[in-house]
Amino acid sequence: MGGDFGPRVTVPAALDALERHPSLTILLVGHQDQIASVLKRLGHSEHPRIELLHAETVVAMDERPTFALRRRKDSSMYIALQAVAAGQAQACVSAGNTGALMVMGRGILQMLPGIDRPAITSAIPTMRGYSHMLDLGANVDCSAEHLLQFAIMGSVMLKAVAHIESPTVALLNIGAEEIKGNEQVKLASRLLAEQPDLNYIGFVEGDGVFSGKADLVVCDGFVGNIALKSSEGLARLISRKVRKSFSRNVYRRLLALLARPVIHELQQQLDPGKQNGASLLGLQGIVIKSHGGANRNCFAHAIDQAVSEVEMNIPGRISEHLEHYLINSSDPASAGRSNYP
Repeated sequence: MGGDFGPRVTVPAALDALERHPSLTILLVGHQDQIASVLKRLGHSEHPRIELLHAETVVAMDERPTFALRRRKDSSMYIALQAVAAGQAQACVSAGNTGALMVMGRGILQMLPGIDRPAITSAIPTMRGYSHMLDLGANVDCSAEHLLQFAIMGSVMLKAVAHIESPTVALLNIGAEEIKGNEQVKLASRLLAEQPDLNYIGFVEGDGVFSGKADLVVCDGFVGNIALKSSEGLARLISRKVRKSFSRNVYRRLLALLARPVIHELQQQLDPGKQNGASLLGLQGIVIKSHGGANRNCFAHAIDQAVSEVEMNIPGRISEHLEHYLINSSDPASAGRSNYP
């Protein structure tokens, strides 16, 4: 029910995902009459792999997360997360209120041992392929210790999922020099450098994120969300400028025909929708956050991401690696922090 468009987008996207994944079953959680109406209009009133779970209310996009946790237990978001906690579903996909999803996920699914807060992570295109960035909006205010935990989670995820033996980790900052940045980032840098199992390479500036210098870029959710939305806006600007430039006259239209394969490849690489579906790392369950403004195709990609994480058992693999990581970090012989949870 969340996002800018609700069932008008999420229901058709669910149908698209069902076509791509023959073993997939989807629980559509929300106001049953509204969902049934969309399914009927699309000719799928009795789809064999769709179940409806009725929810009386919806978490508004401007509601405070703590209020939603206390007062919206009959909401679609709460019921969907409860379905994951109860084993009725293996993953939850939502385009709703990010803060509420984070707080509810933390309260209902619980955190992995050693982690205080979940963090949103997603792949971003770089000159070398893709890197990952976190946090992308779940935690606006973060301490240096939280940034350390994000780095650990992200590094463990890349080891488990991307099979990168020693992922390079960088902190997003306003400069590459040690003297740059606020006290929170400076302290986080010292904490990351003390971790023997982290391949920490120091600071990276905004323009260096897309060079692929680091496999993982760590920042607080305020900075990360702005960086993500700015890059998405720039990608759309470049795409529109290129199309407009090629359409100015007949000669350029002919050139556009010749360049079409290159333009298409560039659009595919820069299209934010292709990477729609950010993971909430740190929870004892799979939760995927979609952009609130996602269209049908983009929301379907978020469902694809959930399917992939279920098939790869991401929380289990992260938990397994994380346990080993924290044991090593708490070893008195290591240089790690003694007060790390």
